[in-house]
Amino acid sequence: MSVQERKERERAARERLIVKTARELAERQGWDAVTTRRLAESIEYSQPVLYSHFRGKREIIGAVALEGASALAAALRAATAEADGPRARVAALAHAYLDFAEGNPAVYDAIFQLDGGLPYAQEDTPEPLKDAFAALVESLGEVAGDGVHPGLFTETFWAALHGLATLTRAGRLPPGDAESRVDLLVDRLAVY
Repeated sequence: MSVQERKERERAARERLIVKTARELAERQGWDAVTTRRLAESIEYSQPVLYSHFRGKREIIGAVALEGASALAAALRAATAEADGPRARVAALAHAYLDFAEGNPAVYDAIFQLDGGLPYAQEDTPEPLKDAFAALVESLGEVAGDGVHPGLFTETFWAALHGLATLTRAGRLPPGDAESRVDLLVDRLAVY
């Protein structure tokens, strides 16, 4: 291995460490606690080293969002792979989405709430974001109904899931009706 290859491998490892540490800190204490100073102290590198990887917190949020989108896509596909039939797939997808949002609040915020400097719904949208949307379309496209564009249906269903996730996290919905909300969403929006 050349010196250059070793340096590139070390750089990639440092970058993964920065992203992992930012995610862990945000999950424990919220995104306000994630500062370049705290990250530099946590990973035991200087702030200039951190800035050699990311221009600031916004880019770090973007990196967490991309990793999170990949994890979300994997969770959705794993949940729907075991389901038998369209309704079961849609229900599994809805539960997996809401479970991801609940179990990874800082990552969920990085993907959907915070400015990570990433373009969404555009030609230059990064692949992990496109793949997370594709994971939704894979199950939802088949239940969009006649004459309904699968992408448009997926956006609408996703918006409802996002609303449930966000309102539940904020304590704006009574906790006892979560299952009924999912059933209503699955049964009323999708065509089987």
